[in-house]
Amino acid sequence: APDYDKSQWINEKEKLGLDFPNLPYFIDGSTKLTQSNAILRYIARKHNLCEWGWNCLGVGLGNQIMDFRMSLVMICYNPDFEKLKPGYLEQLPGKLKLFSNFLGDRKWFAGEKVLPGLPRGLRGLGRGLVLTVSPQCPQLTFVDFLMFDVLDQNRIFEPKCLEPFKNLKDFMDRFGALEKVAAYMKSSRFQKMPINNKMAKWGNK
Repeated sequence: APDYDKSQWINEKEKLGLDFPNLPYFIDGSTKLTQSNAILRYIARKHNLCEWGWNCLGVGLGNQIMDFRMSLVMICYNPDFEKLKPGYLEQLPGKLKLFSNFLGDRKWFAGEKVLPGLPRGLRGLGRGLVLTVSPQCPQLTFVDFLMFDVLDQNRIFEPKCLEPFKNLKDFMDRFGALEKVAAYMKSSRFQKMPINNKMAKWGNK
């Protein structure tokens, strides 16, 4: 394996007062968190981006999005990446179709109207998924950030993967056009790549 220097982290991690020292970590006053999802949801709650997503999508669609993300991560770090890539691309349209069906004609994945029962688009996303929908869900929530990120990674992986799904393409355009998102993506702070670290077989440069 490559010889990476871990001392910058190893020497500091026990000094930060974290209950479960790990990367990434987040400190906001007296609040100290590790684990990406926990950090994301804390920030989302602080900025009123999960009134509905916290109760519903956070345990349903949010987890499905993370599973979708991990399916790409797993092959990117696998020594047999080139052998596994065709299989991933073969099943990718089916996964995207499920998310496309769920989004339907709404602007955001949290929706803008009451959906009766379990939306058809979620069937097959995962066994044991129970989802209820709140009528107060007309706005952007943290799951839209998750969805944009994972769709963007897959679009980089296979540039034409969203072509059959107009509503997903429109969602990406809509999210990317949000004032603060657009400004960030045009700034020097934004880095489209790398997606993964140096040990990955793809997205490491």
